[in-house]
Amino acid sequence: MNTFLKTAVALTVATTAMFAGNAHAAAFAAWQVTDVPFGDTLNIRKYPSNGSQKQAAYPNGTVLQMTGKCTGGVDLFAISHLPEWKQAQRVRYRWCQVWHDPAQNGQFTTGWVYGKYIAPY
Repeated sequence: MNTFLKTAVALTVATTAMFAGNAHAAAFAAWQVTDVPFGDTLNIRKYPSNGSQKQAAYPNGTVLQMTGKCTGGVDLFAISHLPEWKQAQRVRYRWCQVWHDPAQNGQFTTGWVYGKYIAPY
């Protein structure tokens, strides 16, 4: 996907989140669901754990609004200067926080995804 289109999608994602009612959320990193097995979806969890409550599920190709926070002290904004493959490598075994609308009713909340199934967008 070309850089212009990626930038436009990232701005749309960030703008949508900012107007969704959370005054604290100012910027998001756009990452995409990837490498989920055929016919499966990536679960968004309430807490960074496989045993945590499932909030939603998204298929490959879905663009996620990442808060930038991952377990182990990884900050998506701090690693954004790295090549995409290195960014993906840094989060591979981490849980990363997303900002999403699980009920699709305008009530955004945070959740967690496993880094193995996301890549920079």
